[in-house]
Amino acid sequence: MARLILASALVTATLLSAGPALAFQCPKLIGQITATAGNRFDAAAADARAKAAGAEALHKAAKHADAVKLAKEGLAQLGVK
Repeated sequence: MARLILASALVTATLLSAGPALAFQCPKLIGQITATAGNRFDAAAADARAKAAGAEALHKAAKHADAVKLAKEGLAQLGVK
């Protein structure tokens, strides 16, 4: 019984600490898209900017994992790894 309680406490602590870590990563990735796209006017830059806007909206809605995923997709379109 003690192991189950300990395991539950560890899982809960891990999940609670992962959310804030992702929350701080979103603006950083969105900033990278903005800086990399710069004054580019090609289709990849336009799509990356759209993904950055979507990621920002998800970040504000506290859906940080989805925001990070979308922002990373935008960076990949710009050729940033």
